Amino acid sequence: MAAEVRPFAIAAMMVLVIGLAEAGTMLIGFSLSEVVGKAVDFDSHSESSFVNAISWLNVGGVPLLIFLLLCLGLFAITGFVIQDLAGALGGPLPALVAAPLAFAATGPLVRQSSRLVARIIPRDESYVVEIGDLVGRVGEVVVGPLDHGLPGRVRVKDVHGNVHFVAATAAPTSPALPQGAPVLLVDRDGTHFVAIEAPTDITRSVVSSNN
Repeated sequence: MAAEVRPFAIAAMMVLVIGLAEAGTMLIGFSLSEVVGKAVDFDSHSESSFVNAISWLNVGGVPLLIFLLLCLGLFAITGFVIQDLAGALGGPLPALVAAPLAFAATGPLVRQSSRLVARIIPRDESYVVEIGDLVGRVGEVVVGPLDHGLPGRVRVKDVHGNVHFVAATAAPTSPALPQGAPVLLVDRDGTHFVAIEAPTDITRSVVSSNN
């Protein structure tokens, strides 16, 4: 936390805090990235110069929380690199000089890295399809078992083949659904889906289509 690297250390700590918060919310059945994405309505067609500027950064290309982590992480890394180089040449720069330099370098890096990440990480369901469109889809329990308590997580594909990880519980008439079990999303209850064991004929149909 030396003065010359303090802005970059704070950014790095924020990456850690946000990552831990996301992991914690997933354990209790919902995703912080979903909440943030729904709370912030980004309109890429707006006439606002600010919106146009952040559009250049590809802010809508990845889930908003991922975008924030990229910004903070790259700002921190760039700042530490600048100060290391300055130190090797004679001495670290004042934070008021290093921070704007790191900020200017972060923009192009975020633009390129977000495009790369968008090809790897599936976007949140609110960016691709209406959340209700996943009802009727077959998925697989990845965090379970699904019972009538806290929601687990189900891996499911939408009609476009994009993968989503959604919160779900077992239907009231269904037994617990173990991890790895194929399930059918039959309803949505507030922030999570309701699932039952996928009928054999539907499961076979999904496997055949995937192959």
